Amino acid sequence: MHLAHLRLRDFRNYPRLDADFAPGFHLLLGDNAQGKTNILEAIYLMATLRSFRGVGGAQMIRHGQKGYFVGGKIVGQAEREIKIYWSARERNLQLDNRPVKKLGDYLGTLRTVVFCTEDLQLVKGTGRTRRRFLDLLLSQTQPGYLPLLQRYMHCVRSRNALLKQFAPDPQSLDSFSDELVKLGDEIIRQRRELIPKLSPLARLAYRRISNDAEELRINYEPSVKTDFAVELAQARDRERRFRSTLIGPHRDDLQLLLHEKSAGQFGSEGQKRTLAIALKMAQAEYLTGLHGSAPVLLIDDVMGELDAKRRAGLLPLLERARETSGQVFMTATEENWPRELGRELRRWQVRHGALAGE
Repeated sequence: MHLAHLRLRDFRNYPRLDADFAPGFHLLLGDNAQGKTNILEAIYLMATLRSFRGVGGAQMIRHGQKGYFVGGKIVGQAEREIKIYWSARERNLQLDNRPVKKLGDYLGTLRTVVFCTEDLQLVKGTGRTRRRFLDLLLSQTQPGYLPLLQRYMHCVRSRNALLKQFAPDPQSLDSFSDELVKLGDEIIRQRRELIPKLSPLARLAYRRISNDAEELRINYEPSVKTDFAVELAQARDRERRFRSTLIGPHRDDLQLLLHEKSAGQFGSEGQKRTLAIALKMAQAEYLTGLHGSAPVLLIDDVMGELDAKRRAGLLPLLERARETSGQVFMTATEENWPRELGRELRRWQVRHGALAGE
């Protein structure tokens, strides 16, 4: 799978861009604030319909314009065309010139894994960030997972609205509780099955990057300990006091341990950065193993932050992408791009929202 063509209109600092990309390694070179990361953001947007920078659609519109367009041609087992238009008044998503009615039918058209400074929040941030990491991976690999998660979160919101009432109707509350348990149990099952597949890949990646410095362990920590229905019933009085649903997969977390200590609490900055990259490497390896082809890798100035040993640990993943005719996009400045990547790459210069091949 690779991105064969990218088209931007009024996206970030790009008035217009049309660029063709072959499989292989693409190095986007330029000074800071020229638009390198914006290209990665547009590619990630086509894959996930969200920004990895954690911003909404309004922030991605070029200054002074009403909306943005992001489109592209994806080549995999078949050729697919993606078109996204976003403005305050209009949202339009098309696949092969047809409106997308179900997101579950769209996700997976383009598979990407992004490596960026925001990844540190996987280790340092709240459980919500780690849940999103699991949910994205399951959405990329399990066709029914996203609609399941959407139905569950809709149920949580409806139940919370009921709990905020002065005297919630017991029958309605029981009805929402039954639906919550049914959907929640399935989410927990799928997350629980994913971790034993992901964890060995993350441990191996961490050992490669850290040069066998520490042993990594990943545990799934569901909010539900044994029986969802029983625990939800036991929490009823507390929920009425807090006016919120206190138990369920929307409260799950991942425990990340280095030498049996919490990486978020006790790890050094170098260890946290290494662990964040290892998690993303595991995501990429898992997708490759499942689909037989590597996802498009988006690496935003991460290599420049790593020392030579840690960079060397990341190189096998990049090499594997090259061997399987995958595609990698990396941003760097002239000063910090990793020379060990060799000469088998396409260099692009990025200046003031314009892209030029060398």
